[in-house]
Amino acid sequence: MVECNSKKKRNPLGIDEKYYNALDIEGFSRMMKDPSYCYKFYWLEAIVHLIAENRTEATYDDVIDEMIANAWYPVVEYHIHLSGIFGNGEIKDNLERAVIKLQELSGLQTEVSCVEIKNAIKEFQKELHAEKMDLTKNVPYKALSGFANKTGNRISLDSSAGRMMEYYNRLSQREIVLPYTFGDKNGLDRKLTFSSAWVQMIKDHTVPILGWIQCEKVKWLQNNNPEVPGIIYKLDLSEEKNRKLAHVHKLWDGILELKPVVDVFTDEAISQAEYDVDHFIPWSFVMNDELWNLMPMDSNLNSVKSNKLPYWDDFFIRFAKNQYIMYEQIHEKEGIRKLYEACYRDNLHSIWANQELYRKGNSEEEFCSVLERNMKPVYDSARRQGYDVWDRRFVG
Repeated sequence: MVECNSKKKRNPLGIDEKYYNALDIEGFSRMMKDPSYCYKFYWLEAIVHLIAENRTEATYDDVIDEMIANAWYPVVEYHIHLSGIFGNGEIKDNLERAVIKLQELSGLQTEVSCVEIKNAIKEFQKELHAEKMDLTKNVPYKALSGFANKTGNRISLDSSAGRMMEYYNRLSQREIVLPYTFGDKNGLDRKLTFSSAWVQMIKDHTVPILGWIQCEKVKWLQNNNPEVPGIIYKLDLSEEKNRKLAHVHKLWDGILELKPVVDVFTDEAISQAEYDVDHFIPWSFVMNDELWNLMPMDSNLNSVKSNKLPYWDDFFIRFAKNQYIMYEQIHEKEGIRKLYEACYRDNLHSIWANQELYRKGNSEEEFCSVLERNMKPVYDSARRQGYDVWDRRFVG
């Protein structure tokens, strides 16, 4: 028998040693190994959530509802592709397709609760049936492959779903305790029964297990969305209060006291009492509050623009000229320079911005060229990812 300490070194979970002799912790740590799609991550995450709610059994339908709810924000709010796309632009992933279909059927806004999402799933159960059935084809038994073929009773991992479920149920009864066993019903009504020993282990280690799943999921999603920044922040709905715009607002307050600034979208002078600081490329894509992407704009329009992209050809040069006004004031007025320096902690992390954009000596043409050269690829990535363009054109 392999010593407990040796086993503990081979998995990333830090499970209490008392579980090693009773449970195959190494097999558990392989439940997300070699995925073809994202399903394994969301499947295991859903089961951990259900067990944390004191569930001892669940139908496929229960687990898949949890998967759809957990995938809602990455797909709907942040336009993440869960398993990439085919060369013709078709979405690969059945879970992603289920989420998109649910959003289209329900008309739910992005910022909704898990309960609202699950209620919508139940309302459109019939319409979502095909997508949900597709999610039952492989992952329920493929997720257990790390437990297979460790004794004399062996099976090909390419065997049919029926043979695999029969194998795992027999294995759990005779040789090894598995996290769950399969019931006899068909389709979405098939029931999983969670092993009491695994239930206790998962309850004792819920936080590190969910952290491990999140880490593996982030690596998978980043590989499948290589142009998208801040994937780790896009697994659920981020709080608006985390946005750090106070110092930038003070900077623009200082500038507006010295010089009029025209709103990018209205071509009217910005009122110091009635403006917001907003992102040109949506915050939900860039997931940062870098100064180079921020602008003062009419408060009423800010909520209308939401997380859409402005038309580049219509609005970028206006945005760049306002940034250049700020740039001039930074280098001409000591007070504005101090307000700018106060932004270093929260809003000035991009190396190119510090070294090229805001350095002293740029002409307006040079400044706008540096800004465009660095912003346009980010803008184009957001467009490819599926961000809509705001249907507001400037009329001079």
